[in-house]
Amino acid sequence: MPYLVYILYSEKLNRFYVGTTDDAERRLLEHNTAHYQDAYTVKGIPWTIYLTIACTNSEQAYKLERFIKKMKSSVFIQKLKDVPGVLESVLAKI
Repeated sequence: MPYLVYILYSEKLNRFYVGTTDDAERRLLEHNTAHYQDAYTVKGIPWTIYLTIACTNSEQAYKLERFIKKMKSSVFIQKLKDVPGVLESVLAKI
């Protein structure tokens, strides 16, 4: 089963949310319907998918998720999407 790192964006909060899943559309629906009532993402509804990154396995997905979260930078997340080579460089490091 393919694993993904997904990055959601909330215009309401002007923030990103990073997670891992095997089904990005299902996770988006769960975030936008407050499936987990006490979750942080309830405050940011509606969320949109900003970026999905296919990983070779769950271990790579979790490592990439932690790396992105550790950066604590919306600018870095934007570079992952917009600047050629940044994502490939990160994947080579983890």
